[in-house]
Amino acid sequence: MSIERQEIGQRMSRIVKHNGTIYLCGQVAADASAGIKEQTETMLAKVDALLEQAGSDREHILSATVYVRDMKDFAAMNEVWDNWVPAGHAPARACVEARMARPELLVEVSVIAAEK
Repeated sequence: MSIERQEIGQRMSRIVKHNGTIYLCGQVAADASAGIKEQTETMLAKVDALLEQAGSDREHILSATVYVRDMKDFAAMNEVWDNWVPAGHAPARACVEARMARPELLVEVSVIAAEK
């Protein structure tokens, strides 16, 4: 069983594939100066692009862990999330409040998906 790594860096690979399962590294917003809704939208757009590159899509997401800087943003983040997840394809998900790597980041997501 081989492990395929894409976009390998010193600390992480952006995509790791093993046995038909795709693991994405944590994704954050394209513009950290934006508000929670915009950060969530651009973060999820990055997930879409990585899933496509890896041979999957949002209908094949198995699990997601969402990290928000402050739970006061939970409802606004969920509004974007709920519009992004295809009906009937909600993954297993956890959402926790966490200190981010950079203080301007409001949200981050880590995704595990199946290949199409």
